[in-house]
Amino acid sequence: MSEQDLQETPPRPAGEKLQKVLARIGVGSRRDVEAWIGEGRIKVNGVAATLGQRVDLHDAISVDGRLIKREEASETVRRVIMYNKPDGEICTRDDPEGRPTVFDRLPRPKEGRWINIGRLDINTTGLLMFTTDGELANRLMHPSYEMDREYAVRVRGEVDEDMLTRLKNGVMLEDGPARFTDIQEAPGGEGFNHWYHCVVMEGRNREVRRLWESQGLVVSRLKRVRFGPVFLNSDLPMGRWREMSQGEVDILAAEVGLTPVAMPAMKAKVKDKLERMQRKSSKPVGRGERVRTLRPAKDGATERPARQPRDESPRKGRSTVAERPSEMNKRKPAPKRPGSSRGKPPRAE
Repeated sequence: MSEQDLQETPPRPAGEKLQKVLARIGVGSRRDVEAWIGEGRIKVNGVAATLGQRVDLHDAISVDGRLIKREEASETVRRVIMYNKPDGEICTRDDPEGRPTVFDRLPRPKEGRWINIGRLDINTTGLLMFTTDGELANRLMHPSYEMDREYAVRVRGEVDEDMLTRLKNGVMLEDGPARFTDIQEAPGGEGFNHWYHCVVMEGRNREVRRLWESQGLVVSRLKRVRFGPVFLNSDLPMGRWREMSQGEVDILAAEVGLTPVAMPAMKAKVKDKLERMQRKSSKPVGRGERVRTLRPAKDGATERPARQPRDESPRKGRSTVAERPSEMNKRKPAPKRPGSSRGKPPRAE
């Protein structure tokens, strides 16, 4: 490059985008931070922030008047928790109506706060994940990284091959075209009730329900059983959480192009406390606890309805996080138990 080219090349902007900085240290996801900037809740050096603004370590950042402590990316702790969401909980921190939320049972992180990776509506159960790393949450939710979500769904009504073909080819919903990338029939249905495992590539609001309803069917049960390489196993009872190991977190981060971040060594007292909380959370839910609709099953099966044990589609226990695609490709179809989508589902167009 000539000296003239160097002179004409504009200098690279200094610093890093504000929403990326706050997401990385766990203040919120990029989407959250962008919304807060628009609402005027974030200030940089005492002045209201703007979208796209860049900051460096010398800038003072505050959210709702609270000064944010800054950390370098290499010092950021990346933690991920799996949670088996019961029916009746909402995916928000505070509810004006006083309904239970998915954050009520989670342990309080020492640094940052839990950011939910996607959402489930109040009547949907199953796998939810939370992280202290806003960048990880943002990438896992962003459509460009194509994190497939698998659901066990019970539908009421007559289902024929033409319906399944339309659902896989794509139908037009009120917010645009949508489709399942894979649908597998599962055992357990009776009469007009049929169980299926289906896969979507996006996290649009009530997308799975709306797809089935577009065919004149009623969704009577819906449970998320997989998010990307992460499976919901039968050893995590309804209403309980489990923190992922460092190896599991590294596999999940690698799926979206993030390098591993080592978790710092814990003091013995803190480690013992966390282990006690983990053991308590892994126990079946007691009678007096606020969890309804489902209960832990026995003999390695997944959670089943308390009064209709044959309606829940069984899933054999497996490791929580699978390295893709090699691990997922080992899941070959079983002729008598097609209880889940086997192999890696096709990518969305």
